[in-house]
Amino acid sequence: LSPTGCPCPLGESARGCCSYSTLKAWLPILSWLPKYKLKWLQMDVLAGLTVGLTTVPQALAYAEVAGLPVQYGLYSAFMGGFIYTLLGTSKDVTLGPTAIMSLLCSSVVGGHPQRAVLLSLLCGLIQAVMALLRLGFLLDFISYPVIKGFTCAAAVTIGFGQVKNILGLQGVPQEFFLEVYYTFHKIPEARIGDVVLGLLCLFLLIMLVLMKASLGSDDSDASTSSSVARKLVWTVATMRNALVVVAASLIAFSWDAYGHHVFTITGQTMKGLPPFKPPPTSDTTANGTVVPFREIVEDFGGGLAVIPFMGVLESIAIATAFASQNDYRIDANQELLAIGVTNIMGSFVSAYPVTGSFGRTAVNSQTGVCTPAGGIVTSVIVLLSLAFLMPAFYYIPKACLAAVIICAVAPMVDYQVVAKMWRIRKLDLLPFVVTFLMSFWQVQYGIMGGVAVSGALLLYNAARPQIKVSDHNVLLMELSSGLSFPAMEYLSHIIHTQALQVSPPRSVVLDCHHVSIIDYTVINELSDLLRQFKLRRVQLVFSGLRPSVLKVLLAADLDGFRHTDKVKFEPGQKGGSNNTDQCHLLSGIIRLL
Repeated sequence: LSPTGCPCPLGESARGCCSYSTLKAWLPILSWLPKYKLKWLQMDVLAGLTVGLTTVPQALAYAEVAGLPVQYGLYSAFMGGFIYTLLGTSKDVTLGPTAIMSLLCSSVVGGHPQRAVLLSLLCGLIQAVMALLRLGFLLDFISYPVIKGFTCAAAVTIGFGQVKNILGLQGVPQEFFLEVYYTFHKIPEARIGDVVLGLLCLFLLIMLVLMKASLGSDDSDASTSSSVARKLVWTVATMRNALVVVAASLIAFSWDAYGHHVFTITGQTMKGLPPFKPPPTSDTTANGTVVPFREIVEDFGGGLAVIPFMGVLESIAIATAFASQNDYRIDANQELLAIGVTNIMGSFVSAYPVTGSFGRTAVNSQTGVCTPAGGIVTSVIVLLSLAFLMPAFYYIPKACLAAVIICAVAPMVDYQVVAKMWRIRKLDLLPFVVTFLMSFWQVQYGIMGGVAVSGALLLYNAARPQIKVSDHNVLLMELSSGLSFPAMEYLSHIIHTQALQVSPPRSVVLDCHHVSIIDYTVINELSDLLRQFKLRRVQLVFSGLRPSVLKVLLAADLDGFRHTDKVKFEPGQKGGSNNTDQCHLLSGIIRLL
């Protein structure tokens, strides 16, 4: 191996090898495309078709969640398949509109399609810059309780937001608390046709989900006829969304053909493929007023920070889970780049922000996809739907789409996680509850509030480390974690109260084997402590210092600084003694070690 790690000699061949390796790192398709097999093609086509039939009805439904015309869901569903095939590192992940991103988009753009498209561009640019600067580590600061609090609140918000469509109600506000009030207030106005159809669709979807869950995974001992039946049930259950939407649309068309308008339907949609054009940099209100780019960005506010982060977080979490399940690894920064480029390019075809979909990724994996090329087939299905099926979408009942959404987000309400947090660490419930409750006010505020509480807890733990104090004629103080400048004041307080302000003063051995870094604030405080110990004719001795920390302390040239590798005390030596005995004991320890 060359010093650079390339499996080739130095020289021109090394440079060629390294450049090709770099190219493969930026274009992961070069890693698997040269080895592509015909068998893989068969599985990728099958998985792509299956996911495509799931994507189309979900995309239509999620556009409703985003407050946009239904065609924008399909506009957002096809670019990810092409881009991720080139740039993605997971064979399973499918990018497209999701319930959470649609909810976030709705809260920021307020149902304005042009703003949604511009938001996609800005989110993509932020994500791509984060990838190029290798800033994926910032996602580590969003803790698991915050994520769970947000997803649970999002599921409740999205699910309840569809109740009005199940009931066929009109004029219900989007803001959650007003939505709850007006939904119950307007129940007498519910349309019987929408209620019956919506509940029937819910029932069918739930039954198909339960049937699929009851199949299990082991059919090795089953007969041929039983195996065929299982595969048939699995196929029907997997494509349940498409089948239910088609059936409901046929019912709505039949009633409408006879002049009975008993269902609230999607209505007129834009025909054909979206034009490829630069995203808009301004918006026009209903009265003709032009809103410039700067004002739109100001209106986005905190959402412009929350949406890119949540999109990346959701997608990388999904990719990591399926990589672990299927025994391969992903590159988090490359995933960040893939999502960013998808959102940038998506904005040129009128898409709103997208991310990885857990449900569709699960279908992709279970169908046996072999490479990211399955996403191309899915994208082709969406494009064909846009090109030829848009007139048929006119008759899709909104109650049916609402049932699809409710069934999709219901598993996100993980009530068991509350009990787990209570058993493991009760304090983690605080960021969970803050995020959960604040998300009903404004989704982005919920995430910001949860991150702020998690950060405060993290800083508190850094500023108040656990210090174990034991008495061996001298005090031994063991730091259970590192020593950073926020913790120095607390350590100084403990030393003063237990060693310097008692009568007689006590010598202290400070066990620092957990300390890996030290800064000027700590050095300054230690200098003052050493001076206080010297005035009282007792000693402060440091033990277990790492070489890097010792080097800094020696460079600081602290007056009275003494250190040793480790400390051993004779058992049973405990209790008070005079200062001279303590100094002799410490001197003996240092000479011995």
